[in-house]
Amino acid sequence: MAIFDDLKVRSIAELLKLHAAVNEELRNRNVLRTANSPTGDLAEYLFCQAFGWKQYPNSERSFDATDESGVRYQIKGRRIHIRNKSRQLSAIRDLAGFDFIAAVLFDDYYRVTKAALIPASVAHTRSKYVERTNSHKFMLRDDVWQDAGVVDVTHRLLAVENR
Repeated sequence: MAIFDDLKVRSIAELLKLHAAVNEELRNRNVLRTANSPTGDLAEYLFCQAFGWKQYPNSERSFDATDESGVRYQIKGRRIHIRNKSRQLSAIRDLAGFDFIAAVLFDDYYRVTKAALIPASVAHTRSKYVERTNSHKFMLRDDVWQDAGVVDVTHRLLAVENR
């Protein structure tokens, strides 16, 4: 890609400055809400835009958004990188605090590859407790899309991504 060819001749300082500027512009556009990795913020933005959900403050422990009828969504994203192909979502602190996991997989360039709404019952069955972190881990494997009640919503997130 021609846009990235110029990056090879840039210094480390220039690349980091560009990275910071891009993240700040994404915050100005309300895509990002934190200074952390953009994966989680981007996932929340895409789902809330796609479904019109109300986004809650980052301090909310159990869920990230609700729909108009009060259904609670824990939103998770995972970037599948050439150096890290893990499908493990970030820690789930409270399995009883949400009705659905809204999960999305991104490629190296943060493009949506797959997304799903996963009922809490599926999350309970598939999650494993990790004592060290006092949380549950959930692996977003391809077979999750076959579980009862799971809805593939990839097309909805792609529509937002391509606006």
